[in-house]
Amino acid sequence: MPNLFDDFFGRNFWNDVFEKPEWSSSPAVNVYEHKEDFEIEVAAPGLDKKDFHIDLKNNVLTVSSQKKEQKEEKDGEKVVFSEFNYSSFSRSFRLPEGVDANKIKAKHKDGILTILLPKREEYKEQAPRMIDIS
Repeated sequence: MPNLFDDFFGRNFWNDVFEKPEWSSSPAVNVYEHKEDFEIEVAAPGLDKKDFHIDLKNNVLTVSSQKKEQKEEKDGEKVVFSEFNYSSFSRSFRLPEGVDANKIKAKHKDGILTILLPKREEYKEQAPRMIDIS
């Protein structure tokens, strides 16, 4: 059972000091339901669209990334201290019933990956209609 002692002494203090403030495990995610579709936003600052990989298998959508940060040496400079930095994450989402898997789209802008999951026509919210009584 974790306790206060573990919180302070169970971690490597120096790793916490030098750890990159960017995403270190899983990025934050927002999920919205709209009339026509579902929308997933993945906040991953510092990543480009080429850093993401999106898979769909057995009605499970998986968003992942693996990035290696490299330090460059310039003329007259040398690297005195460097730690290899590999960052990765993977998030999976079971798609709700009614998503049209063939029309899923994704876009990336300003550190946010947005995935649009269109609803199939029969699952979209229908406007009320009058039923005639015979």
